[in-house]
Amino acid sequence: MNPRVFLLFLFAMGCSFAQEDAPENKYSFDANTFYGSIVLHNPDISHLIVEHPMGLILGYNRKTYGQEDWQQGYNYPDLGASFIYQDMVNPTLGKNYGLYAHFNFYFFKRNLQFRLAQGVAYTTNPYERDTNYRNNAYGSRFLSSTVMMFNYHKENIYKNLGFKAGISIIHYSNANVKAPNTSTNTIAFNTGLVYTLAQSETEYIRREKVKITEPIKYNAVFRGGINASDNIGHGQYPFYIFSGYADKRLGRKSAVQAGTDIFFSNFLKELIEFQSISFPENSIAADTDYKRVGLFVGYELFINKLSIVTQLGYYVYYPFDFEGRMYNRLGIKRYFGEKLFGVVSLKSHGAAAEAVEFGIGIRL
Repeated sequence: MNPRVFLLFLFAMGCSFAQEDAPENKYSFDANTFYGSIVLHNPDISHLIVEHPMGLILGYNRKTYGQEDWQQGYNYPDLGASFIYQDMVNPTLGKNYGLYAHFNFYFFKRNLQFRLAQGVAYTTNPYERDTNYRNNAYGSRFLSSTVMMFNYHKENIYKNLGFKAGISIIHYSNANVKAPNTSTNTIAFNTGLVYTLAQSETEYIRREKVKITEPIKYNAVFRGGINASDNIGHGQYPFYIFSGYADKRLGRKSAVQAGTDIFFSNFLKELIEFQSISFPENSIAADTDYKRVGLFVGYELFINKLSIVTQLGYYVYYPFDFEGRMYNRLGIKRYFGEKLFGVVSLKSHGAAAEAVEFGIGIRL
């Protein structure tokens, strides 16, 4: 993935941070070591799973106490940034260094912490045709990375020091910006220390909940970017997507969606031509239409001016078979006022990523 994905997400998170009026010294830092295994999610990477990856996770966290209405609804989460060093313990895969923006959510009297982080990673040894042809997991030096941590978390056990331990899931992929892109997923056990700048706890602000009701809203979105087919060396091509959908708020936190996408994916033009020539037994005509039309339903989870969007779609116009008729999308939106928003999303077919989409939209 292009580093712009992380920069846009970090900018959106930064805008949220800037709106905070947090009490002084309400920050914490954590350091975790981890040791785990690469999951065999695709048989094509079986030759890369030879050892157990290990590494270090560093975190900076800014606490919230209800200065804004949305914080109480999410049990006063932390906003923060993370750095991850991961040694894949395999010279073919090399080492990865990642920077992330994250949220920490708390459960069970704040003893269970769930961290969701999104960022960009740099890998030291990506695919190279002549010198590293066995690395079919990472086709580029810069990768998109998503991290989830499920931890027992206890602060101020001894003065300012606390403890945390749990399970981490670390995903690396470039989302088919450049082939190859088989990706890796690491499941690891982590343990570490937490240092809080102040031992005394600030009281949480509690407000009366206000019910949000809205009529059905209509949205128009334009998305674009570049991607490639799975055929190495076939190049990168621009794509364009026009979407229209209706949404209905279910309350302060969520909304449901239904709409349509029209896809203009130029990499399919090249793929259709290639298959028509190289695999005549498949009876694919060179002039087969590369466009697709899909219908989708979705769900949107609002976190202040950010939201997380998930969508599940089905192609109703599908002249060329590529990865099946079902598709899914996971995205992050940032609202600018009541109507305009920016969005970064990952479109895939099951676990097979097709593209990272950058978009702008309006909600009327």
